[in-house]
Amino acid sequence: MSGTTVAEVTAELAALEDRGIRRVNERHGDDHGVNLTALRALAKRLGKQQDLARQLWGTGDSAARLLALLVCRPREFTRDELDAMLRAARTPKVQDWLVGYVVKKSPHAEELRLAWLTDPDPVVESAGWALTVDRVARKPAGLDLPGLLDVIEARMQQAPDRLQWAMNHCLAQIGISHAGHRDRALDIGERLEVLKEYPTPRGCTSPYAPVWITEMVRREQQGAPGA
Repeated sequence: MSGTTVAEVTAELAALEDRGIRRVNERHGDDHGVNLTALRALAKRLGKQQDLARQLWGTGDSAARLLALLVCRPREFTRDELDAMLRAARTPKVQDWLVGYVVKKSPHAEELRLAWLTDPDPVVESAGWALTVDRVARKPAGLDLPGLLDVIEARMQQAPDRLQWAMNHCLAQIGISHAGHRDRALDIGERLEVLKEYPTPRGCTSPYAPVWITEMVRREQQGAPGA
């Protein structure tokens, strides 16, 4: 659906706005009221449009930015563009989608991961940890897993919320994916007790690392041949 203007798209997004959805999202730090299923349907109809994506991102509106991340071509962003976008992301959902849907698919992902891990802004650093989770799970070669556990052990308990969440995810992923480091990951989680009391809906797995690790390993073992 090429040729669509930003004005036309933002008008569609405005028509999708739901006050109830916005109230729920605002409790999690997000500032949009668009149903994400409807947003994805709109993105599918629009197709990939890099120029439109850049223009939607430039509006600064969270719903428009989420749509931009769905219709963009991740490999066409420069390293500096992605860095600037992360620093301007503002809300958790926009940051999560930017990292998960765009940066991970970029040829600049590893360079940005290393840069963001040492950034003084804890929100930017949290994006570096999110990219590290992906490396731990899919491309662990070359990672210093004991060193990552050292940093998590020393800093996670006092880290700001988003950084703490990302570090905790990395701790859990190390324990899930790497049996040789599982006992230490469990021990760190048990001693630090980060997210131990986090309210978890019925049927969902707790983000408390010892529970998370144990449950995911159990599922993997049950699904293994001969289990």
